[in-house]
Amino acid sequence: MKTDLNLLLECLKYQMEHPTTQKEALVTIYSACQQNSDASDYFREIGGLMFVYNLAKSSVHSMVKEAAFFTLGGLAENNVFCQQTLCTSGSFEDLYRHLTNNDSSVNLKRMSVYFLIALVSNNRRGQMCARESGCLNALLQLFRTSLSVCDVKLLDQKINEYHLWSSTCSALCASVNNPQNEENQKFCSLVFPHAKDWLQSSIKPEIVRPVCSFIGLTVANNSRMQQFFVSVGGLAVLDELLVKLRHNSLASTKLAVVVTKTIDACIADNSAVGINLPRYNIVPNLLTLLSYKHLDPGEKNSIILTLGHCTDGCEENQFALVKNNGLPLMIQALTESQDEELNKAATFVLQNCKQITEKLSLKLGKHSLKLDDAEQLKVDWQNREMILEDYWDKAKEILRRIEGLENDQQQVVLCFLVTCYFSNILYLSGCITVGIPLNSRNFSKILRSCQYLCEQHKVTLETELKYKKKIKRSIISSKNTSTDCYDSAAGKRVKPAHEICPTKAAYPSISIMIKQVSAVEKSKRRTRKNFTSEEIRFLLDGVKKMGHHWNLILWTYPFQKGRTNVDLAKKYCHLQVIFQINFVLVFYTFGIG
Repeated sequence: MKTDLNLLLECLKYQMEHPTTQKEALVTIYSACQQNSDASDYFREIGGLMFVYNLAKSSVHSMVKEAAFFTLGGLAENNVFCQQTLCTSGSFEDLYRHLTNNDSSVNLKRMSVYFLIALVSNNRRGQMCARESGCLNALLQLFRTSLSVCDVKLLDQKINEYHLWSSTCSALCASVNNPQNEENQKFCSLVFPHAKDWLQSSIKPEIVRPVCSFIGLTVANNSRMQQFFVSVGGLAVLDELLVKLRHNSLASTKLAVVVTKTIDACIADNSAVGINLPRYNIVPNLLTLLSYKHLDPGEKNSIILTLGHCTDGCEENQFALVKNNGLPLMIQALTESQDEELNKAATFVLQNCKQITEKLSLKLGKHSLKLDDAEQLKVDWQNREMILEDYWDKAKEILRRIEGLENDQQQVVLCFLVTCYFSNILYLSGCITVGIPLNSRNFSKILRSCQYLCEQHKVTLETELKYKKKIKRSIISSKNTSTDCYDSAAGKRVKPAHEICPTKAAYPSISIMIKQVSAVEKSKRRTRKNFTSEEIRFLLDGVKKMGHHWNLILWTYPFQKGRTNVDLAKKYCHLQVIFQINFVLVFYTFGIG
């Protein structure tokens, strides 16, 4: 590698009159250094980096300048030491001249933008130099002029101009983000009206994705920029774009998720923006998007998190979510998904809507007092029919499966959440069966044949199986160690009672063994200590601050003696289940969702 780089550097020095050869050598250097960061370091140490930089400044051949900027961008992108060496005011001044010079070719401007991206990425100093040198203003001008709205229909013919415009969007994103730069965000917000025009004129992914990325990063974590974007009509345009992309096709859905993420960046943690949301139709549109079947967990999480920020502190949006059947979608996400982040987002939405749900239920209760029994029954039936309309197909499918059982011996056990979800029944406390009632003789058999068991019954079966195995081992061990007994009165040896009459003597010995096994188990078992309210507060506070690091939480807070990390994990899981069930009970108690 070192030999190759030395030869390539010599080629650059001694082929000054052959621009094509120099261009090929520069591209080869770029390829070698992209594959190996150490190669970039060595090329910098032998003086190659500064030679290429001087070549970019002094060469009269446009192709050499383009290749030199391309190589410099690759070196700075791949190696932080090269980036810091090139991050000087002189470099940015040279880039500014090329970007603003009308005689510069489109490719030269494009390579200059690529070099600029490499200098400002993950580099606060580079971001500051881009602003102070005027390069940021030059990028904003390119964003406005390098590609016009009328050129969108001719992207194949204007491919070079499109690549320059797309690279400019990437450079603007790098200038404001990672690290976040509020001054650069303020500069970039000047082109929000132009970005809005782009989104109004085209739904092509080639246009929408770069513009949405630029908007999202420019307003992220900056309340003033969020409010400014709303003031120029940005949210209205994003809402219109979301409507245009509701075609339930895969490509449209993917692009709609991109728009959703941009909306989320515009409203997150900003109550002043949330007040303006009810003007638009964002919540119903997001719920429609969430109902599509081909969304992956990450895309669902983005949509639900956006709904959470929409409903956070805004009762009108909360009402819109409840009105448009949003609560069943949140509950469905909780019951069907195993993704932790998605469940957190759905819980966030349900927490936001808890208060509005209580208010609506009270209003319904007061209204029902004014109706006679017949009218109230009619209203309740109509409300129930409207709310559960989308779920009849699923309910019928379950009924068909139940009716298709071959004989009465096959049973179906439904867990509490599933029963509540489809049939809206609030009096079940565990599992129920369809068929003959449970009794002590068929209980174990029915549970073993069931495919849908709650956790409590699973534990019951496992405990029963372990207990039976211990009893069996005890009986076998007793039989193996038994010997003939000596009867002193008769003056001879006799066999044990369980061998003479197993039906009469075996049962007392088994009962004794059961007591012995129970005594051993009781001596081994820890004394049960219920969690106090203070311990629960410690647990929730620890999870909030430290995540699911149970040992760390156990050592940090003064729990009762004998607590283990497993105890904490199980208790937290139990609390989460209770929390989710409570929400289901609240929502379905009043027939709201």
